[in-house]
Amino acid sequence: MKTTLDEMQAFIAIVTMGSISAGAERLGLTVSAASRTLTRLEEKLETTLVRRTTRRLELTEEGKAFLECARGIVAKVEETEEKMSLRRQGPAGRLRIDASTPFMLHVIVPLVNGYRERYPRVELDLNSNEGITDLMEKRTDVAFRIGRLRDSTLHATPIGTSRLRILASPSYIERHGAPAAAADLAHHTLLGFNQPESLNDWPLQDADGQPLHITPHIYTSSGETLLRLALNGAGIVCLSDFLSNPYRREGRLRQLLADETLEVRQPINAVYYRNTALSARIASFVDYMKEKLGERGFDVPV
Repeated sequence: MKTTLDEMQAFIAIVTMGSISAGAERLGLTVSAASRTLTRLEEKLETTLVRRTTRRLELTEEGKAFLECARGIVAKVEETEEKMSLRRQGPAGRLRIDASTPFMLHVIVPLVNGYRERYPRVELDLNSNEGITDLMEKRTDVAFRIGRLRDSTLHATPIGTSRLRILASPSYIERHGAPAAAADLAHHTLLGFNQPESLNDWPLQDADGQPLHITPHIYTSSGETLLRLALNGAGIVCLSDFLSNPYRREGRLRQLLADETLEVRQPINAVYYRNTALSARIASFVDYMKEKLGERGFDVPV
């Protein structure tokens, strides 16, 4: 008996989601149906693909090899289907997008309705992660990354830049005053990231003329949490414009040390694997993002 595409997709979903039950939910199957599909696939291949324990699934060497092949086959089928669809009605199918929570909430989500109106046949699968996601492991088509890229296996398409500013709420300034110089920050409550340390380099110069590295009094892993802390008057923060612009316009956050702040802009890139053809779905979303970010005042490459 030959392996079917449905069995490959079920196997990929189970491995990607980390359990049979989670894979079944993603596929819209019952747990028993997903389990039977996995067992049937192993019987056809006459090998064990997954070791089942009470806590997790573990791929065998044969499972790892089959997973790589299956992903390639499924991707090729999806690409072929997309090409045929394009001949008829334009981009179609599922587009899996990954971004940090702040970028997802403040940039991508407000653009979803407009994108769907233009490309109604594209289904969006939006996922937020604060860390760096393995695109292949999570079956992500395109991810949006803020800052310098480190993974050389990824192809990057620049979609814009966003400036960093030092900010605080009016309530914090009223209680503690505003720093007159960068050195005065030592007497204030500073909000920052617990990792990576480079995110605590602020666009100011220290006494030696070097980039100012701050030691936060309140740490967090999320830019969204930093935003909420700053809005609540918890301290002084350094945030990117894509996150803070609306609140500065409303007066809920005020820029501090404007004359001392250096022109530091974080690059924003759409990334995907180099060995993955830029599908019409990815291209349509990336182009739409660049268009709309340009309309919103971002520095967008031509």
